[in-house]
Amino acid sequence: MRERRMPADGLVHALAETFQALSDPTRVRIIWALSHQELCVGDLAGLLGLTDSAVSHQLRLLRGQRLVKYRKHGKATYYTLDDDHIRNLFAEGVRHVNLG
Repeated sequence: MRERRMPADGLVHALAETFQALSDPTRVRIIWALSHQELCVGDLAGLLGLTDSAVSHQLRLLRGQRLVKYRKHGKATYYTLDDDHIRNLFAEGVRHVNLG
């Protein structure tokens, strides 16, 4: 068998933290919504049936993992997925679950 090197600890921990962030049903719903369109906190809260504060808390965690990003427009803050890698990762997860 050919020898394979294990990835660096930093990579392993960062990847584990990414999957951990995606392990919460509320955060999965937020990612699902943002995979379809850019939304503000109030729109996400209404869609999920949560308070603005609860959604903001989850978005802060997702931002910390670089899963979502935001832009300001006047007083409003709009969120979207950080990049296409996140969209693809999420879509692959959905495909995996649907095929299982």
